[in-house]
Amino acid sequence: MVRVLRNWWIPLACVAFILLNAALITRDIYWLNVLPAALLIGWAVIAATDKVLLFIVFATPLSINLEQLDLGGIGVAVPTEPLMVVLMLLFVLKLALEGKVIDHRVWRHPVTLAILAQLLWMAVCVVPSSMVLVSVKYLAARLWFVCTMYFMATRLFRDPRNMHRFFWCYLAGLAIVVGYTLVHHAQFHFEEDPAHWVMSPFFKDHTSYGAILAFFLPFTAAAVTMPGYSRTRRGVAVFLLLLLLTGILFSYTRAAWVGLAGAGAVFMVMRLRIPAWAIGVVALGAGMVAYANMDRITIAMERNRTDSNDDLAKHVSSISNIRSDASNLERINRWNSALAMFNERPVTGWGPGTYMFQYAPFQAARDRTVISTNFGLNGNSHSEYLGPLAEQGLPGMLLVLVLVGTITWTAVRLWSRLPPGGERMLAGAAFLGLVTYFIHGFLNNYLDLDKASVPFWGFTALLVVLDLKHPAASAQRKRQESTAISSK
Repeated sequence: MVRVLRNWWIPLACVAFILLNAALITRDIYWLNVLPAALLIGWAVIAATDKVLLFIVFATPLSINLEQLDLGGIGVAVPTEPLMVVLMLLFVLKLALEGKVIDHRVWRHPVTLAILAQLLWMAVCVVPSSMVLVSVKYLAARLWFVCTMYFMATRLFRDPRNMHRFFWCYLAGLAIVVGYTLVHHAQFHFEEDPAHWVMSPFFKDHTSYGAILAFFLPFTAAAVTMPGYSRTRRGVAVFLLLLLLTGILFSYTRAAWVGLAGAGAVFMVMRLRIPAWAIGVVALGAGMVAYANMDRITIAMERNRTDSNDDLAKHVSSISNIRSDASNLERINRWNSALAMFNERPVTGWGPGTYMFQYAPFQAARDRTVISTNFGLNGNSHSEYLGPLAEQGLPGMLLVLVLVGTITWTAVRLWSRLPPGGERMLAGAAFLGLVTYFIHGFLNNYLDLDKASVPFWGFTALLVVLDLKHPAASAQRKRQESTAISSK
């Protein structure tokens, strides 16, 4: 009997499952149907973690937030975020049991220290939060994004091929979304108003959609000439580059266009090897000139009455319209509300994730627009910098700036010491993608969404892994050896 059970336990278990499930279905109980999928996912998470991570990357552009489907207001993106939660729990468990899950050098890296400091302060701000449950959920979401797409990604990227796979997996899903959006948009003759929602249900609006397209344009441009790529892969890269350019053009997302222009300027600075002191002098001089002429600049902007519309040239011109463009004016309203909230709670803020629920009373009558709301229906502070200022006080904003500065410092030093080749192009593409978001972050904030968090933390992890792989001292020693050999 024992031998029979040992040899036939799988068929017997399947038969038992079928009979039990059939009995439950007759009583209108269907939850047992998810058991096979749950078992398969559990096996994959344990036995093929790397593949699950890459699947999440692919599925992120295609994920759908349950909140958009009016399912009880549950703000969870499926299938990505539930998988991230499972991976995070596995990561924490392995960390507790084994300890050496992550390379010890990753823990000591300046970027990691900045991330941990930010998470620690966020946890501190949960305690005095005006809405503790909201802040706990926000902190939990940040934890599963960071654990999977930063810490676990550093393990994933130990295989250099996975760095390329990360980009291509996300692009594969994103290409489907862009194709769907363009076909949908074409039915409305690519007009500006439908551009705000034709990417639904995959993206909640055109600004987040444009931000992600900008994220990946540097890589698609680099992939066209990437060393080691076949002619077929380069051809696919050309197609994706044209697809993403078309997508971002008809997204009518001005912030994404500004981000791309800024990334282009940063690339020229890196390519021409302009020293940091020269950039500082120019920035200081430009700031002083702008400050001295602030009244004239403000008057000129107030005279601009070009609203966003179907004409792309006029749409670009409307970026500086702070007189009649409702979108621009509403941003100013949200920023001023964030500053007013900071003035009332300058140290720990109102709590992570609470801005949309708390800003309404802080809106000044002179700032309100036709699209202003008191019900948190239209979201956040429209700034990755002022949002933390309102929600986590001055330390929260300073920690965001420290993280951005640390990533930038790491990337620029890494790019300058890497030899020409694939790794240098990968590092440059990842950093320039992040630059588009650093700039976009002055106008919008999306790091509470899987769409932006996956590439943001993934690109950051890639830069850290390459930085550890090519330490500065080693690079300097190689240059000295090369110089000594050439002199002989």
